[in-house]
Amino acid sequence: MNKIVLAYSGGLDTSVAIKWLKEKYDFEVIAFCADIGQEENFDEIAEKALKTGAIKVYIEDMKEEFVRDYVFPMLRANAVYETGYMMGTSIARPLIAKKQIEIAMKESAIAVAHGATGKGNDQVRFELTYYALKPDIKVIAPWREWEFDSRTSLIEYAQKHGIPVQATKQKPYSIDRNLFHISYEGGILEDPWNEPPEDMYTMVVPPEKAPDKPEYIEIEYKEGNPVAINGKTLSPAELLKELNKIAGKNGVGKIDIVENRYVGIKSRGVYETPGGTVLHIAHKAIESITMDREIMHLRDSLIPKYAEFIYYGYWFSPERATLQKLIDESQRNVTGTVKIKLYKGNCIVVGRKSPYSLYNQELATFEKDYVYNQKDAEGFIKINSLRLRMAKNLNE
Repeated sequence: MNKIVLAYSGGLDTSVAIKWLKEKYDFEVIAFCADIGQEENFDEIAEKALKTGAIKVYIEDMKEEFVRDYVFPMLRANAVYETGYMMGTSIARPLIAKKQIEIAMKESAIAVAHGATGKGNDQVRFELTYYALKPDIKVIAPWREWEFDSRTSLIEYAQKHGIPVQATKQKPYSIDRNLFHISYEGGILEDPWNEPPEDMYTMVVPPEKAPDKPEYIEIEYKEGNPVAINGKTLSPAELLKELNKIAGKNGVGKIDIVENRYVGIKSRGVYETPGGTVLHIAHKAIESITMDREIMHLRDSLIPKYAEFIYYGYWFSPERATLQKLIDESQRNVTGTVKIKLYKGNCIVVGRKSPYSLYNQELATFEKDYVYNQKDAEGFIKINSLRLRMAKNLNE
């Protein structure tokens, strides 16, 4: 029989997909689940996949690779999409799809499948990666083919066939979790006027319930990457996990936004990104004293485009790889320490230092100095005002 490798999470969509793929295509289904920090019982997930009809299950621990090779490069770019989405789901898809293709080649599978809907971004992210890495692969997207027209109908199908799923008609959220974030969509959240229920959140406590005393932390950077918290050196995954705990208990890292999907639909998403929020703010702080102004402004002008590459699914594109080289070159001197104050949902930079600092206190001081001649500013201003004066004279 032909084989197909399914990107399997154990959630509603992919659990139903195993049975549907077997019935529709008569394929042997191999389930692949990437452990990228979603903190689930993977033995139970594997057992569930086998009981649902998979012939084999791959569980791959990819947490370090995820943070080191995907999250950190994105953070080096200060990348956010639109009004603040830090792209925790977007950045995970190319890694999952890459490993899925590797397993398909190992198993001599003729096809791969995913559980993304035909309305969303993930279908694009998965499939662009598939085709970038194996152009001749056959791709099956059940949501674009099967008879189910809603998550409610999927839940009914799962219940009818004894497929255990966490989603219910009362809480039909679409949840995606990894070491970088948790996202929530669907259900009550589909009305952008509805406030998310507090019992929905997992990683971040409500700010009003956070400790009444501020917590100070120091994050050490080396060439644009965080390497230590409070003097303790940690691996990329360990560092992000620790920072998630610290920031989460202080109420830091929630956002509620309406974003523009690649397919053209506006979508409401609620996200928890505690550690990532702190790293984003801290990274910009260490850059502020170590990066040349024009290099920073050039890089900043490219952030929206870089973010689109990730959000739209073009991680393995030549344009993203080229832009990454420029970004990484800009990070050579982004080394030092940032002091952060966390308090009831706020993440405040209160100090920064670096052996490569371009900040000169003698130049910046409001006190008497012997470095800068303030009279020099007169000629600087007159030269830069020349075109403004010419325009005014012309108009008159």
